[in-house]
Amino acid sequence: MSGSSENIIKEVSAVWSRLFDHRPFLQGEINFFLKEFEEKRGEREVEKLFEILEKSTEIKDSQIDKVKHSSATTLPELHDILNQSNQLSDQVLNARITYDPEASLKEKCKSLEASNKQFDEDLVEKYKAVDETFAEKEKLVREYYQQLSEKLNQSVHL
Repeated sequence: MSGSSENIIKEVSAVWSRLFDHRPFLQGEINFFLKEFEEKRGEREVEKLFEILEKSTEIKDSQIDKVKHSSATTLPELHDILNQSNQLSDQVLNARITYDPEASLKEKCKSLEASNKQFDEDLVEKYKAVDETFAEKEKLVREYYQQLSEKLNQSVHL
């Protein structure tokens, strides 16, 4: 019985391996996938390398001379513009260093005081003009009402 039980165990083990042990199948699928992937990737990489080689050759043949020519004409202009910018920034920096905020503030205060004084003088003159006009109109209105009062008194006495 030990021989037959060993056979049964071997057969059950073989059946179990065929049904549930997927390692050989998975290993085959993985190997197939890797082979396909590497072939496709290799072709794509070779194509990309050829494209890069073509572009670099084209740049070497045509673009380098253009870049040299354009840089020969534009770089001196750019250098001059940068020098001018540098000089302007130095002037601004020097002006900022020599700027005295207290002196500027005093000058602005004096200017403001003079402006306020002129404003006050103009305001006083306008007040005087308004007062004079008011007094004149008041005088005219008094005279008018006095005349009316006199006419009224005359018409009452008649």
